[in-house]
Amino acid sequence: MNINHMKAFLEVARSGSFQVAADNLHITQSTVSARIKVLEDQLNTSLFNRKRDGSKLTTSGHHFIRYATTSVRAWEQAKQEIALPEELDAMISLGVQLNLWQQITPLWIDQMQNNAPEVGTRVVMDYSDSLLRQLIDGELDLALTYVNRQQSELRTELLFEDTLVLVATKPREVQQGWIKDYVFVDWGNEFREAHAMVYPDTQAPRLSVGLGMTGLDYILNYGGAAYFPERMIEKQVKEGRLFFVKHAQTFNRPVYLSYPKEPINAELLEMARKNLQQVLHNPLEEESLHFIRPEIPCEEPV
Repeated sequence: MNINHMKAFLEVARSGSFQVAADNLHITQSTVSARIKVLEDQLNTSLFNRKRDGSKLTTSGHHFIRYATTSVRAWEQAKQEIALPEELDAMISLGVQLNLWQQITPLWIDQMQNNAPEVGTRVVMDYSDSLLRQLIDGELDLALTYVNRQQSELRTELLFEDTLVLVATKPREVQQGWIKDYVFVDWGNEFREAHAMVYPDTQAPRLSVGLGMTGLDYILNYGGAAYFPERMIEKQVKEGRLFFVKHAQTFNRPVYLSYPKEPINAELLEMARKNLQQVLHNPLEEESLHFIRPEIPCEEPV
């Protein structure tokens, strides 16, 4: 069986749509249909019930998910490990939501290099939905995201909760309505909804950004106020460069760790997971550490 055929199957199973699967895979819908048809011919069974409102898995399709997922993951792992230099025994791949990179990932990489120098480390920085797709496709071993997505092939656990606090470059109290120097940092759907409930009269801010570090750099250079994880601005508060805004509402931002229920190398994944937990149990530092192959998306999501 062709790996690309199984990737097409998994994408249709995940999205429930041949067209959406084609868009996600950057191929035509007819190509997706042809790949599914080949699989169905080889298995001598139908994998999807095709209807106007989408495509749903048949009983055979549900059974095939496990085998397709395992095959794709094994292929991706084989591609990585065959190319390893002699100094390395294995490779572990971690996907990290962009806003979580600076405070967590360098420390995890340092921990892995110290505890398992024979294991190579690959880090991908992207948005949560993209990371989960890569995880399901076998391109990643673990993923840190803001999304609690329960899927049959993944195990998702609450890793920790960030407390988002409102800080400003000058002492002030919280205000309602339009604030000239307020920078809206987008921490995801849950934050947007909670923010709108707490500040119902707030109009569109002059500046909105999708990355926490962008917002932090801006207000430190030009002044203003914004919401950030408390751990992220602890140093600036101690130095007197930022101040907690009095009487401002705080928000909780959960962070989830996802990984396959049936990994190719369960021992390696568990070691990486434990090293990540050890990092989180220690005080998070802002010191910049050496990192390996961070991969950054080229464009913002629509």
